[in-house]
Amino acid sequence: MIFTAIGQYVGAKVVTTILVVSGAGAVIWFWRHPEQLETIWETLKYALVWIGIVLVLPWAMFFATAWAVAKESNKAAALILLGYVLLDVIVAFALIGRISGLGALTWLILLLGFLSAGVYNYKVCEYQASRLEEA
Repeated sequence: MIFTAIGQYVGAKVVTTILVVSGAGAVIWFWRHPEQLETIWETLKYALVWIGIVLVLPWAMFFATAWAVAKESNKAAALILLGYVLLDVIVAFALIGRISGLGALTWLILLLGFLSAGVYNYKVCEYQASRLEEA
């Protein structure tokens, strides 16, 4: 019990020190390089716009889910999900402005974003379909 308390105390001090030092380092870095701060804000702006579009798209296209439920076809549902992900990809690359010259980390983040968007689209469509079948 005493070792747990000591470990928590020391761990809290270490984490606090790391946060203070890294925060001070970030302030100093961006103070000396303001152009990089502008780049970060631009990237965040585009990411938030893309996330907003991803969140709204399946809800705005609710009639497509109703169409797939009426068809009672897995092919129709798969076509809708594929279309949603394709639109998400097109919007992402339109916001980025290019496909070539992207680094490995950028591609990894994009692929994880597309995967997340696909899962989100699937869950929203599944929810909409369950609501339609209840009615």
